[in-house]
Amino acid sequence: MSHAKRKEQAVDLTPGVEPTTLDELTRLFAAISRRRRSGDGETKTEKLLAAGLPKMAKKLIEEATEVAIEAVRGERQCLKSESADLLYHLVVIWNAMGIKPSDVWGEMKRRERLLGIAEKLPKRLIRG
Repeated sequence: MSHAKRKEQAVDLTPGVEPTTLDELTRLFAAISRRRRSGDGETKTEKLLAAGLPKMAKKLIEEATEVAIEAVRGERQCLKSESADLLYHLVVIWNAMGIKPSDVWGEMKRRERLLGIAEKLPKRLIRG
């Protein structure tokens, strides 16, 4: 892939940031975006996106359940693997909904200002 093409993809996500400096979730988001735009329906990602939000949500729930099960079982390696699957399915849904990772990071920063990064905000403050 040419340098100009890589830079074009980076501009879509984070102006002025080369893809090699983006965090893994942002890189994953970019890869899913490319698959979505390709439109040939050949990959599992494209098929999942074409299946619609209910199917994407079902897969996300399945992976979240598997993460919880592996945590309770104390299976660290399985937990890491299932966590990666969970993050993949979460990023697919973000992509389908037009939510960029930077949008989520912005929400996390807003919450940190309100209560600190290691706390979950009460529901009454989330909509603010």
